[in-house]
Amino acid sequence: MGTEQNVLVLQGGGALGAYQAGAYEALFASGRRTEWVAGVSIGAFNAALIAGNPPERRVERLRAFWDLVSSGSAAMPFLAGLMPRGFYNELSAAATMAQGVPGFFSPRFPPAAMMPAGSIGANSFYDTSPLRETLLELADFDYLNAGAVRLCVGAVNVETGNMTWFDSAKQTITPDHIMASGALPPGFPAVEIDGAFYWDGGLVSNTPLQYVYDERSDADLCIFQVDLFNARGKMPTSIWDIEARTKEIRFSSRTRLNTDLLCYMHVRRDADRRLYGKLPPELRNDPDARALLSNDRDPDITIAHLIYRQTRHEKQSKDYEFSRASVLDHWRDGERDVITTLNHPDWKARHKDTVHVRVFDLTKSRAKQPT
Repeated sequence: MGTEQNVLVLQGGGALGAYQAGAYEALFASGRRTEWVAGVSIGAFNAALIAGNPPERRVERLRAFWDLVSSGSAAMPFLAGLMPRGFYNELSAAATMAQGVPGFFSPRFPPAAMMPAGSIGANSFYDTSPLRETLLELADFDYLNAGAVRLCVGAVNVETGNMTWFDSAKQTITPDHIMASGALPPGFPAVEIDGAFYWDGGLVSNTPLQYVYDERSDADLCIFQVDLFNARGKMPTSIWDIEARTKEIRFSSRTRLNTDLLCYMHVRRDADRRLYGKLPPELRNDPDARALLSNDRDPDITIAHLIYRQTRHEKQSKDYEFSRASVLDHWRDGERDVITTLNHPDWKARHKDTVHVRVFDLTKSRAKQPT
């Protein structure tokens, strides 16, 4: 095994992103360095706070962000004990829609529906200028671009519909690139970068694993893929359950299909190399034969799935329900799932086999209960 590079792959999911922050805190506490982080939407925001701060300040900055965006409900924690948690969450989500989120976005006035087409304020329900100030306050973009941690964030070109990746190894990253990755329409406005307009990357792919794989070096990779939507779920029994389930299907971005294809590609390349070795010497310089050797060596890749799993009191509003109680719950869940994974016997024994790709989901059997 070569030198193992630690990579964080962070899915989008709005308020559920506190789960990623908790996961990072537990990874940092375990002594793991992070050399590369890729994110989409809220995953891009968390990624910028990680890459934009020295190691000793990252958890502090993540906590400052999540404390800020949940501060609108900080005066209401007593209500969680006076009413059913599900009702409390829906009340909090309704407040988000009406009032916005501190340090993140605020409602437009006059509302977008009352503005003439093409005018300022007509292209989204909310103004995200507070987010720019928050990013500038909590992330050091000079440090980020100095390259201590590679940062990649995905956004969608509005006019072409194509996914675009902004990569600190290839260009200078600014707050605009981070905001573009989370510009989910029609709530948030498109972000202009170099004359092109971009929306939330989750519209095309909410999971940046494929980009990381395509851009990898020869180093072995240990990838912690922190997903906020679970592709697997129960048959919904109500309209509200249907809306929640469709979000999970849409934004899980076929996570397991990506890892299955990655495993398949490695198996095929191993077979191609073995076949090349069986060819007679006179055929080995043939271009078609040489094409079997896509790489002399495939790096070893370990992928740990860390997937947020919805509790019974959560409905379709879970991704825009920013109450302090829920943020703290999600943060603790992320911490707990990382600790469970790192302490699992299968994880500790992961390098004892000879396969090139190992995929783990070691928290899937844990039943999560409402708090």
